[in-house]
Amino acid sequence: MKIGEVAARSGLSVKTIRFYCDEGLIQPIERSDGGYRLFDETVFEELHLMRTLKAMEIPLQEIAQILEARRSGVCTCESIKGTISAKAGEIEQKIAALRNLHGELHSLLARWQDCGGVKSPDLDERRHV
Repeated sequence: MKIGEVAARSGLSVKTIRFYCDEGLIQPIERSDGGYRLFDETVFEELHLMRTLKAMEIPLQEIAQILEARRSGVCTCESIKGTISAKAGEIEQKIAALRNLHGELHSLLARWQDCGGVKSPDLDERRHV
């Protein structure tokens, strides 16, 4: 199938698919007589894997290595599991940091005391005067 059909079925733009081809992330099975890139059904598996890895913020260079190893038949399960595990750890650290920040903000609000000064008019009201 041509790149337009791959784009339509995958939900990606033709430009994105061309970029992935140029970067060596996906490969057409051949070129037509007119020079069009032609793909088979396996491109959708690779695009799905790429989307999953990109969602985990895996750099394109690492994605290319994973796809190349997958195509060559070399088992990359441990490598991919390690990458996913590391990403899960990063997310857990971010969640913990956000929970700490959330707690600090609520603590600050709970201890908040008005300064007792004169209340100023709303800034939006002053702009319209």
